[in-house]
Amino acid sequence: MAQLPSPGCSPAELEARLRLHRMPALGPHRFNVLIQAFGSASAALSAPAGAWYSLGIPAASTESRRSPQVREGAAAALAWLERRDQHLLMWDDPAYPALLAEVDAAPPLLFVAGDPALLEKPQLAIIGSRRASRPALDTAAAFSRRLARGGFVITSGLALGVDGAAHQAALDVEGHTIGVLGTGLQKFYPQRHRALATAMIERGSAVVSEFPLDAGPVAGNFPRRNRIISGLSLGVLVVEASLASGSLITARLAAEQGREVYAIPGSIHHPGAKGCHQLIRDGALLVESVEQIMETLQGWQRLPPAIGGETTGTRHVLEELLLAAPQTCEALANSSGWPLPRVLAALTELEVAGRVCNEAGRWFARPA
Repeated sequence: MAQLPSPGCSPAELEARLRLHRMPALGPHRFNVLIQAFGSASAALSAPAGAWYSLGIPAASTESRRSPQVREGAAAALAWLERRDQHLLMWDDPAYPALLAEVDAAPPLLFVAGDPALLEKPQLAIIGSRRASRPALDTAAAFSRRLARGGFVITSGLALGVDGAAHQAALDVEGHTIGVLGTGLQKFYPQRHRALATAMIERGSAVVSEFPLDAGPVAGNFPRRNRIISGLSLGVLVVEASLASGSLITARLAAEQGREVYAIPGSIHHPGAKGCHQLIRDGALLVESVEQIMETLQGWQRLPPAIGGETTGTRHVLEELLLAAPQTCEALANSSGWPLPRVLAALTELEVAGRVCNEAGRWFARPA
């Protein structure tokens, strides 16, 4: 995308951009065409309709320029921006994330609820099925915890399944996470994750959208959302996905954007593994540990030990208990004195690290 005007636009120019942004059939490309042709959004709105038509702008956009709904929507957005932790990043703003600015048809406007500075920090996207299996949810959470503890921001789409597990796991270890919506920030979808989104904002993370604040869930908007998830990130990890999954769209976009694509393999008998296997055949990196991801991201800070502070000698305390005898999760909670959620979290990380395994409901320590 060509560069827009210099930052620090006037209140009138900001209102004009918000009006352009709301016009039907006026996506990022046409938005930029108008700015480049007329020099500013204010000048574009004042130009005659014929000038718009000559640029290939459709009638639906041209005829809505003075629509009361467009004006009212822009006014509502300006009011929204006056509230705490609510921001707007414009493509020509120095605070606009540099990686996203490289993307074809980068969003000219990006609404942010929470901390906008996170968008410039190193991010890794974790995505996958909305109807993920329990092992996939556990794997997504384990990878998210490790990466978040290592200083990476976890980016995903706030969907059900893998997305939600990745966001929540990052919060659980006091890390940061960014949710990218396919709706406006005032028309949150899915509703089941509204509390999660609120927690993210309150705890220093962020929720973002390129769509007008009151934009509802339209199917075509979710693929557009996916280019932002990949565009913000250094790489994209697909945990579980069918061949029809939207995660494959995000992975394809990531590859086109020059980002790393990682995929978790699964059983050949599980439909949810077929998308990841297809990605691996197409060139995605098969990963079984966070370290394999880190090997491809030379130059970024090294991760701390997976479970530091919980070891006795060279082994984790749960490994020591399992060396004595295989146990269930509940038995480990009793023998260690830990809450069950903490036991489950530690076991997941140990399993991802290849240090324990589960067979028929009981956990075993692997030989050192």
